[in-house]
Amino acid sequence: TVDWHSTPLHVDKYADLISSAAEQHGVDKALIRALIHAESGFNPYARSHKGAIGLMQLMPGTARDLGVQDPTEVQENIDGGVRYLAGLLAQYQGDVTLATAAYNAGPANVERYGGVPPFEETQTYVRRVKILHDRYRGSI
Repeated sequence: TVDWHSTPLHVDKYADLISSAAEQHGVDKALIRALIHAESGFNPYARSHKGAIGLMQLMPGTARDLGVQDPTEVQENIDGGVRYLAGLLAQYQGDVTLATAAYNAGPANVERYGGVPPFEETQTYVRRVKILHDRYRGSI
């Protein structure tokens, strides 16, 4: 029900932390902002029905693997999520569509289907992130 073409953007929230993580891990800050917006709407205490936590909706196992001790702690969550995203971007040679699909559905599903998995949730997510990424690129 959200119109992602016109929903208000969060161009200032966590600006220093996002810029720092973007620079440190070589990821476009507009993409980071788009992912956070799509994942949690910038709510550091967000929890998904599948158990993902925080701004970048880290699954508990992924958070552990990334050394994130408290996924509701903004700096830890952003750093862990951006490190994970940077790894996916490297794995898919900078292909943002495949990296965001893997962020949502897992790399195994992207490999299994040879691209964006045919899951409605993942296809919607990839479109949402692309819309937001384009909008944030033009706003920050």
